[in-house]
Amino acid sequence: MSDVELLVGRDVVLGGTRAMRVTRTLPHRDRRMVGAWCFVDRYGPENIAGRTGMVVPPHPHTGLQTVSWLLAGDVLHQDSLGSQQLIRPGQLNLMTAGRGIAHAEVSPAEHEPVLDGVQLWVALPAADRWTGPDFGHHGDLPVLTYPGGSVTVILGELDGAVSDARTFTPIVGAELAVRTGLDLPLRPDFEYAVLVLSGAATIDGLELTAGPLLYLGTGRDRLTVAGPARVLLLGGEPFDEQLVMWWNFVAGDHEEIVQARADWAAADERFGLVSGYPGDPLPAPALPGTRLMPRGRRR
Repeated sequence: MSDVELLVGRDVVLGGTRAMRVTRTLPHRDRRMVGAWCFVDRYGPENIAGRTGMVVPPHPHTGLQTVSWLLAGDVLHQDSLGSQQLIRPGQLNLMTAGRGIAHAEVSPAEHEPVLDGVQLWVALPAADRWTGPDFGHHGDLPVLTYPGGSVTVILGELDGAVSDARTFTPIVGAELAVRTGLDLPLRPDFEYAVLVLSGAATIDGLELTAGPLLYLGTGRDRLTVAGPARVLLLGGEPFDEQLVMWWNFVAGDHEEIVQARADWAAADERFGLVSGYPGDPLPAPALPGTRLMPRGRRR
């Protein structure tokens, strides 16, 4: 348990001309992944009453799954498979990019006044990186109830409860609603991290509020959290493959990134079209002047 690290996020603006501000804790300068979790963006809570709200134009993905999880508000997902799905708190939108997909995320015209949530990525292993794209909405996730709070299992398995969302590596994601305290069993072969979403939580003697990601390492068989707080638990078998992460793509090497960017710029059928979105797709940024090198889970 000596591997505990506090990873402070950085502010990032995304989404084109009507950009939204997020706090990104993964990938981090010191640690790129927790299990197969490779990307953590936290946004809100933001008052969007009388405003447009979230507007993320069509953009591509490869080599990953996107995990959309709301704490408040509602977001409409649209993708190049033809999916149109509204997501609300307690529900999961899980999109598998595989060889390529495009999607947009917007607040519906009649939306809730507050928007609050997280956007997460899960890296696909090499054997599944070129799988066909897919989208799934999970509106009835398993919930564990304890004297000191409750747990919603988003992905994977925790304390005997199993989400039916599709995964490609041993992984877990869960939201902990801590009233007084929770004591949960963990897998010692997994590495874990926690992100406080609201309130204040005490973990390993550290008092945490919303913001940084606390990496907990491997070798743990229990997690004890005191509240009141809402906490996101992420974990998984350490991901030993090296990856290139650039813009919205996860790939095995530089050449895959170059090809994905070229295909998106050429409106190649690989990514398809997001029908129903009223504006233009996001253009890809310029590639860096140096070769993109695959890296492991720790920088």
